[in-house]
Amino acid sequence: MSTTDSHSGAAVGLASYVDSPALRAGEHGLAAWRGSRQALAAISELEFLAELADGTLPAETFVHYLLQDSAYLAGYGQAMTLLAARAPSAEHRRFWARATSDTIAEEQSMQAELMGSEEFSALARRMADDDGAPRPSPTTQGYTSWLVATAAVDDHAVAVAAVLPCFWVYAEVGRHLVESIGEGMDRHPYRSWVEVYSDPAFDRAVEEAIGIFEELVDASDAGVRARMMAAFERGCVYEHRFWAAAHVRESWATPPSGARA
Repeated sequence: MSTTDSHSGAAVGLASYVDSPALRAGEHGLAAWRGSRQALAAISELEFLAELADGTLPAETFVHYLLQDSAYLAGYGQAMTLLAARAPSAEHRRFWARATSDTIAEEQSMQAELMGSEEFSALARRMADDDGAPRPSPTTQGYTSWLVATAAVDDHAVAVAAVLPCFWVYAEVGRHLVESIGEGMDRHPYRSWVEVYSDPAFDRAVEEAIGIFEELVDASDAGVRARMMAAFERGCVYEHRFWAAAHVRESWATPPSGARA
């Protein structure tokens, strides 16, 4: 199969979740998902994910992505800590606290495993700041700043809607990547990353988060519901832009598209 054919096949597989997500969701979750169709369709067409699926994504690009994801997780963890503190029930508090500790810890463990390779660690040292820490790109900083600000000052229900796309989109994409890679998973260069987001335990956590979203929509008035749907859609847009920015290895030194260097 040619690279072009492989990319096309991955895109077709990813496109199937746009209208019919695999994970369980109620009417409000499905309404939010389908209301974000434009961003989700754009995600399904990303070259980053097509190249990730067929194993042709350059190592430099993947390491850049991992460094940005590490910076993102720090902000995402802050947002979920705020969600736990402001949750309206003990059950919800426990979920967000557990998601903060368990889910993020698993992702960070996966990143550490990948960065343990000589090739990836050497690339990471070249890309990191002088203190060894990843410098958030404009997109990463914008995404995390919005999540933390929303979790800190907006209605709790709106904040839940804002963080949900990161859970849900990754689970759907992970599932389709596994299907696309198929029997080649054992030899895949980014196997550790793919398997984290296709783990049934991760799916269960995502479905629990969707259930919390459903409860909060039911308990909210029309104005808050509208803002929840808008926050979910914005989160999906950021998910698209985060991967797109990783593909071009966006940094503060990179001029905006169409601008002069």
